[in-house]
Amino acid sequence: MSKVAVVITDMFEDSEYAQPAAAFKKAGHELTHIGLQGGVTVKGKKEGTPVKVDKTAQEVRVGDFDALLIPGGYSPDKLRVDEQVVRFVKEFVDSGKPVCLICHAPQLLITAQVLKGRKITGWKSLVQDIKNAGAEFIDQEVVEDGNLISSRSPADLPAFIRACAQKLK
Repeated sequence: MSKVAVVITDMFEDSEYAQPAAAFKKAGHELTHIGLQGGVTVKGKKEGTPVKVDKTAQEVRVGDFDALLIPGGYSPDKLRVDEQVVRFVKEFVDSGKPVCLICHAPQLLITAQVLKGRKITGWKSLVQDIKNAGAEFIDQEVVEDGNLISSRSPADLPAFIRACAQKLK
C-alpha cells in the first residue's frame, strides 16, 4: 500500500491526527512521522496523544512517500518556522502527490508559498491568510483541488478521511 509522510510536532489537534492515522493504518498504509527532532515523542494539545517522531525533514525525500498528511492544531504554526519542513512541504505539493491537510495545516502551505491560484479550505481564522496567499477559500467540509485535499475542522473528519482514502487507492 501507500507510504504516508505525516509532518507533526507538539500541540497537534489529537483527533485530526488519530482518526486519519487509524484509518490509513487499517487500510494497510505505512506512516512515517516527520518532525523537528527524530526519536522524540510529541503530544496532542487536548488529549496528550503521544506520537513518536521517526525522522526530520532533512532525513527524508518526497520520493520516499506516496502522500502527505498534515494535522492541524498548533503543530503547523510551530513547524512553519523550520526551513527544512517548509522545503519538504513545498516539494511535496509541487510533486503532484496527494497532500491531506486539515484545520490549521494551510499555515504550512502559506509559508511554502504554494497556494497561489489554488482552491482550499481550513479553519475560519485562516480565511484571510489563505486569500492573501492567492488561494480561493471555500467554506465546505472537503475541498479537492488537484493533489490538495483540505478540510476545516474535526467536525469534517469523516468526509476528510473518505476523500483522502479515495486519493490513496
